[in-house]
Amino acid sequence: IVETLEINESIDLKELSEILGIKTIQPIIKKMMDRQIILPLEELNDKFTPKTAAYILLNDDYLNENTLNTLLATLDKSKAKEKQLKALLIVLKEGNYINEGIEPVAKKLLIELGVSVSALNTLEKNGIITQERLEISRFEEQLDDFNKFKPLAPSQTVALNEINTAFETKTVTLLHGVTGSGKTEIYVQLIQEQLDLGKQVLFLLPEIALTTQLIQRLSFYFGDLVGVYHSKFNQNERVEIWNHVLHNDPNKYRIILGARSAVFLPFQDLGFIIVDEEHESSFKQYDPSPRYHARDAAIVLGSLHDAKVLLGTATPALETYYNAKQGKFGLVELNERYKGLKLPEIWCADLKRERKLKNMQSHFTPMILEEMQSALNKGEQVMLFQNRRGYTPLWSCEVCNWTPKCTNCDVSLTYHKHSNLLKCHYCSFTTAPVGSCTACGSNRLQMLGFGTEKIEDELSIMFPNKVVKRLDLDTTRSKHAYEEIIEEFEQRRIDILIGTQMITKGLDFDHVSMVGILDADMLLNRPDFRAYERSYQLMSQVAGRAGRKDKRGKVIIQTGNPDHWVIQLVQEHDYKGFYQQEIIERQNFFYPPFYKMIQLTLKHTNEQMVHAASIELADQLKAVFKERVLGPEFPIIKRIQNYYLKEIKLKIERSAPERKVKEKIRN
Repeated sequence: IVETLEINESIDLKELSEILGIKTIQPIIKKMMDRQIILPLEELNDKFTPKTAAYILLNDDYLNENTLNTLLATLDKSKAKEKQLKALLIVLKEGNYINEGIEPVAKKLLIELGVSVSALNTLEKNGIITQERLEISRFEEQLDDFNKFKPLAPSQTVALNEINTAFETKTVTLLHGVTGSGKTEIYVQLIQEQLDLGKQVLFLLPEIALTTQLIQRLSFYFGDLVGVYHSKFNQNERVEIWNHVLHNDPNKYRIILGARSAVFLPFQDLGFIIVDEEHESSFKQYDPSPRYHARDAAIVLGSLHDAKVLLGTATPALETYYNAKQGKFGLVELNERYKGLKLPEIWCADLKRERKLKNMQSHFTPMILEEMQSALNKGEQVMLFQNRRGYTPLWSCEVCNWTPKCTNCDVSLTYHKHSNLLKCHYCSFTTAPVGSCTACGSNRLQMLGFGTEKIEDELSIMFPNKVVKRLDLDTTRSKHAYEEIIEEFEQRRIDILIGTQMITKGLDFDHVSMVGILDADMLLNRPDFRAYERSYQLMSQVAGRAGRKDKRGKVIIQTGNPDHWVIQLVQEHDYKGFYQQEIIERQNFFYPPFYKMIQLTLKHTNEQMVHAASIELADQLKAVFKERVLGPEFPIIKRIQNYYLKEIKLKIERSAPERKVKEKIRN
């Protein structure tokens, strides 16, 4: 490597790899950089390529009306030039020829209108028109005939006025509105107020799936003032949005609809930020760096621009609701559904009892199957929620209990029937299904548990005449997969939609009358202090998808513990009751919002090394922070991608000076 660099002075990694015949050269380069034998030279290249299309322009000589009339008369006299005359007339019409001025016309549009390519080529050859490639937007133009705003219901008008009053004294306001209460219509009114002031608006959503529905609804009102920004867009599309935001374009993309990364766009005159479904955990980026929570980042962004921030949700995060109750944020409540619709009825199906009586049909209780059948017979749609993808999460040997594990992580592999592979959901390791137990040789392997893929498979057999589809990470890998599945469901081409938590987040379907939660216990029994909060939010949100138009919906929760207090409060739609009970627990055991939690994760490929280092670090932290330090402990999944993990947690009082705490941890 050194000899090659002496000849070339600098060389890129790909070229160096080819010269030396070493396929994976990065580890060697890293070692040499660590020893300061070589230095990295990094260059930022602008890879943005504008999108272009062929356009037809009328030559300047013919912009004069007299010259143009003479030309048209000449073409009109000759029958052989009929196609040329037709082509020229369409160019003039589509280019809005007026007062000796004309706009370029897309060649694609002319061909669609029946203009022959040979006629255009002849006109160009005769110097009448020219063909040029002009830069165009990568995003489809929206319709110009925007619809008028829907009249607000009395409860929405009250909420809108309360929000505006709250903004007079508070920069952040929480809109706590039950599912289906018409929060989006309130957002629309507030957005229009900001557009009238010439301000930019940021609308944050937790899930890309949600942008599909919302962009249709917002474009309905605002046309091509709406721009979308998220990770499914390619680099060129993102650069185009970035440039419009940076140049503060007054006619395009004044409203940015985006996932969490949209907080980093270069806003110039931001007036208003909406964080919809603010409670969602997907607003937080855990890995890779930068680690941030988009809701909190949006509040900081708002303060930088002196912009108002509205947090909207039916099930607020405990921290947000606590801040609102303490008067730090404004609080506006919207307690009734749009047009006075009733919240869905929620019933529990007792898994323990049904299994005892041997009434179960695969993973379904008789109650959930009867309700599904009843809804489908009426021509209505059904949504089922199971927060686990794949076919079965566990294979197990009946003789010795062996399960196939990932070679890089301490987790069992999940079977995916569609690809017929065992997959690791942490590092993407895959292997073919095993025919026999590698521990004892037995071929008595059983499948335990169920994921969305298995539910889809079984329901296709149970309801052979119905269309069953699923919405999870596996079915939405392509760029437009979300849109296609949601559009099919909206148009009632899908009867039963099975999904992970993607289907819980603010989607709005008119004909869903029944929703099923297949395994509530899996949510409640997670080893996390936020398990009950997340369970309440997920169950309430998924229940809110039922009965959105004209009739009351029905929700069935399958659980082995129907008397659990969280499930009881979900059934009663009692968020305030849940908050009051949970906030006491948080206070008693020193958890947020009363204390800040800081988690330090140590990683190393050598287990002994990470163990020794974590004890050393924890001891140093305990010398400063005393009993506030917990750990070190191995997390539930001890090894991921061949790195052993150790965690140290700190519980710091809210009153502690942040800068000092940060400085001490850094030291």
